[in-house]
Amino acid sequence: MSTRPAPTEYAPYFARYVDLVPEDDICITLKEQGSATESILRLLNDKQASYRYAPDKWSVKQLVGHVTDSERIFGYRALSIARGETRKLPGYDEKSYGVTGEFDRRPWNDLIAELATARQATVALFRGLPEEAWDRSGVANDNAISVRGLAYVIVGHERHHLNVLRERYLQAAT
Repeated sequence: MSTRPAPTEYAPYFARYVDLVPEDDICITLKEQGSATESILRLLNDKQASYRYAPDKWSVKQLVGHVTDSERIFGYRALSIARGETRKLPGYDEKSYGVTGEFDRRPWNDLIAELATARQATVALFRGLPEEAWDRSGVANDNAISVRGLAYVIVGHERHHLNVLRERYLQAAT
């Protein structure tokens, strides 16, 4: 298994996510976090998941859709770099993805299941990597990043959004 990424293994912007991950065994953390997140999300019903804490903010459904999209994109980046991709990988516009994803029209339980499935695929990807793949680096969204860095970004990104969910959504939505 891999060690924690050095700050040189990800863009400075991602430090806010990596700093939220004190654990060393990222594969165990990915698996446990997926189960814990699903349990938290199942506390809400479809109506509660449509809640927005301000008119210009995402609904809970959109937040979960964003986390799922990001999980897939970061996972694709990790796969590509782990397999030796040398081309620059594109960025993505999270706001336009949030709109075109039309998450508010979807049943809440489907969004929860989709996030859980994406996480299962992420866990399988990272568990199956050879040790040397963790050290590989590439360029995504014009920034250097390692496979190890991406694993920590995935966990930290979800933690960040779960913190927002707890602070701004859950108390008001229930």
